Amino acid sequence: MEFLQNNLLYFIPALGLVGIIVMMFKSAWVNKQDAGDKNMQELAGYIADGAMAFLKAEWRVLSIFAVFTAALLAYSGTITEINGVPMHSSWIISIAFIIGAVFSASAGYIGMKSATKANVRTTQAARTSLKQALKVSFTGGTVMGLGVAGLAILGLGGLFIVFLQVFNVTHVDSTEMRTAIEVLTGFSLGAESIALFARVGGGIYTKAADVGADLVGKVEAGIPEDDVRNPATIADNVGDNVGDVAGMGADLFGSYVATILATMVLGQEITVVDKFGGMSPILLPMVICGLGIIFSIIGTWFVTIKDEKSNVQNALNLGNWSSIVITAVASFFIVKWMLPETLNLRGYEFSSINVFYAILVGLVVGTIMSIVTEYFTAMGKGPVNSIIQQSSTGHATNIIAGLSVGMKSTVIPILVLAGGIMASYHFAGLYGVAIAAAGMMATTAMQLAIDAFGPIADNAGGIAEMSQLPPEVRERTDNLDAVGNTTAATGKGFAIASAALTSLALFAAFVGIAGITAIDIYKAPVLAGLFVGGMIPFIFSALCIQAVGKAAMDMVQEVRRQFREIPGIMTYEAKPEYEKCVAISTKASIREMMMPGAIALITPIIIGFTFGPEVLGGLLAGVTVTGVLMGIFQSNAGGAWDNAKKSFEQGVMINGEMFYKKSEPHKASVTGDTVGDPFKDTSGPSMNILIKLMSIVSLVIAPYIAVKAVASEHKQEVRKEIRIEQKTDSLGNTIIDTLKNTTDTLTN
Repeated sequence: MEFLQNNLLYFIPALGLVGIIVMMFKSAWVNKQDAGDKNMQELAGYIADGAMAFLKAEWRVLSIFAVFTAALLAYSGTITEINGVPMHSSWIISIAFIIGAVFSASAGYIGMKSATKANVRTTQAARTSLKQALKVSFTGGTVMGLGVAGLAILGLGGLFIVFLQVFNVTHVDSTEMRTAIEVLTGFSLGAESIALFARVGGGIYTKAADVGADLVGKVEAGIPEDDVRNPATIADNVGDNVGDVAGMGADLFGSYVATILATMVLGQEITVVDKFGGMSPILLPMVICGLGIIFSIIGTWFVTIKDEKSNVQNALNLGNWSSIVITAVASFFIVKWMLPETLNLRGYEFSSINVFYAILVGLVVGTIMSIVTEYFTAMGKGPVNSIIQQSSTGHATNIIAGLSVGMKSTVIPILVLAGGIMASYHFAGLYGVAIAAAGMMATTAMQLAIDAFGPIADNAGGIAEMSQLPPEVRERTDNLDAVGNTTAATGKGFAIASAALTSLALFAAFVGIAGITAIDIYKAPVLAGLFVGGMIPFIFSALCIQAVGKAAMDMVQEVRRQFREIPGIMTYEAKPEYEKCVAISTKASIREMMMPGAIALITPIIIGFTFGPEVLGGLLAGVTVTGVLMGIFQSNAGGAWDNAKKSFEQGVMINGEMFYKKSEPHKASVTGDTVGDPFKDTSGPSMNILIKLMSIVSLVIAPYIAVKAVASEHKQEVRKEIRIEQKTDSLGNTIIDTLKNTTDTLTN
């Protein structure tokens, strides 16, 4: 124990390395599985090549952005003081930014590479049994989960060790430690910046192809979405990988890092006497999240089924809950071992056991968010059934039902989040809120494994359809795909919940560094900032949805052209020009992702340097509240629409009559699903990155705008003067006593 105590700092990146090693073994296992016949491998090759082509095109654009931003950060790091106040930064922040960007992109690449290997192998496994198909698809998702969590802990823990040496940190409460953590924020900024573009770009790509495939293939031509004759089907399957896999991987990588960093920033303000040189509040979030990788690996052992009739969703839930319970139990012993009995942050005193309670709050909030999301989006549940029933009266009532479900789905999550924030603050103040978010993110590897399983299963079904495999194969992949839709939705619910707590923790860190004590909305500029912040998620969503609409129009026209000009497609005598549809999605996503990204990055800088930190605080509050609401609403509405459509594939009963695919209610459900596609896969999931990225940008610029605020603040001196006037009559008697108080306000 003494050895571990003395070397805990080096133990942290070692945990990340363990995750990466296990990931490599699981990846090798997936690669060894049977990839099917030549036709299946050819189709899978198209998907893998299209996904890689998109990532390369995206990386070319983002590399320019990364170099430019790194140069600005390097320059800002050379500024030693502003108006006589010292800065605690360094040009090394630019290197941290680049490393964060590279790690974030690598996390997305690992997930995408794994998914494009696992999809066709899942299809082949489905030819034998549902159990084997689940094993292959979930193992493929596990590769992504462990890769993301392992890279995050390895990168953050490793850089922290390096920066402690570079800046010669001797004790916690020092300028050198502040500099080390300030520079470390560059790692998080790089991760979140790439995550935003990966999520938005990937979301535009996948939904442009999906909408084109739906509207022309299913509605107009009357063929399945994944039919080999559909020119947009390859682009659609590519989109599942670049959006739901690479985008989601980069997204949760950023959340993971930002959560830990925010807790470290607040932990640095806590002065304690412990066995770790006063660093226990800083190290605790990294230790919990690092051990969470091990607990997630244990949780994956429980994800298995017995036979064809087994419930896949229950198997995934068992693995998820197992990792959460183990994390909760282990956190008690970790907290009691690391932290002293009492701690104090900004005058709020709390005990070590209260820190454990805050971690439990985070785990409970994440679990409830997943359960609620599953209820609102799963097949067979009331919300999805309500959409199915209202599909019988047409397209319009289907849309109305889906919007209603999405809006109602915000109530319980928001109440849970509000309760979680209040409870975690009650237990351990602002540090409690931050460590609650860290507790929630501890099982990120497991959450991502479950989430990535969905797109892999979706791709497997597409390959089965395109390869014209026997019906029982498609039934197995459809079973996995339906569960995958729900797990994807619960993953997005988990992501937005973690983003809300993370943003609050980042907000608390920002307030401390910016030197402000309160955000007074009674002040007109602050209230204006609050309103502007509330508006940003709406314009951000509008740009994302508009981008999908524009790209989908191009896709629809291309698919129609091919059906018109290549008549042999419908009779299987000619092969569609898949590459042209892939090119349309690639170009549109790269072009259209720039404006939403610019809004997230530039707005905090303009507001902060123009109006100061308090107005910027109002802006962040507005963005966080409406961003969380928009994210939950759009993701759940889209997920419910999708599973309502899928329900018709098995047959649904409406008013005593059975309806199946190609019926009028099914066509209405296809329209709803098409509307919901950009909701659940483009703008909705992007909300959590938007609110986190704006908070991180604000945290990075906080020292600079704090100096400006102090320098420009009018200091007032109040002088009180008391005069007594006396008047007397001719005999010398006093007839008037006048007391005058004069208050002069002198402005410097």
